[in-house]
Amino acid sequence: MLDEAVERVLVIIAHPDDAEFWAAGTIAQWTDAGVGLTYCVLTDGKNGSHDPDIPREQIPVVRREEQRKAAEQLKVSDVQFLGLDEGLIDPASRELHEQLVRMIRQVRPQRVLTWSPERNWARFRSCHPDHLAAGEATLRAIYPDAGNRLALRSLYEDEGLDGWTVGEAWLLNSPRVNRYVDITGTFARKTAAVAAHHSQVGHRRDLAGELRARAAAIAAEGALPEGRLAEAFQVVTTG
Repeated sequence: MLDEAVERVLVIIAHPDDAEFWAAGTIAQWTDAGVGLTYCVLTDGKNGSHDPDIPREQIPVVRREEQRKAAEQLKVSDVQFLGLDEGLIDPASRELHEQLVRMIRQVRPQRVLTWSPERNWARFRSCHPDHLAAGEATLRAIYPDAGNRLALRSLYEDEGLDGWTVGEAWLLNSPRVNRYVDITGTFARKTAAVAAHHSQVGHRRDLAGELRARAAAIAAEGALPEGRLAEAFQVVTTG
């Protein structure tokens, strides 16, 4: 699908900060081009914080606010949270399935960005069970039910949400990368967006250096010219 044909993108991620760490440079390019972005964050990330001064019960509130601030850095104004328990995302959940189908039909995105449901053995510690489950749940929603008005008929009959076919899915942390995006020009905004997740990265002394090293390695994997920075995806045609 040509980028010129993409007007709306729906980003479905497991935790606050997923999108920024893995795709902020690319997202910034999309919003700069006038594409409308919607975030759907499945959990509040209540199990993740390196700040001992934040009471456990306050972590979801803190992380939601951090996610909103990070999204603002990338010109993403629509951020929605489903509030699921971290570690307990069930891709077979009928309730979650209906929520994701509803969101796809509401947003009507030509492109969905989400996690790969495949385990990437080269990056084992990036294969959080919530990541895999989020990807599986999202792809189940994309096909077949999002595009079939006869599936989950109450969405059409009671809510007026007609079927919507998503043209392509961009998958994070896939073992089958087929798209490298040069983010050299948006790297500074990526860094600022990641830094907004202070509860997660406030302890890192050289966040920009870590992000740069990772983006440079991805660029090298994609055979981009020396000195360039990149993010990597598996792009799958779903339409």
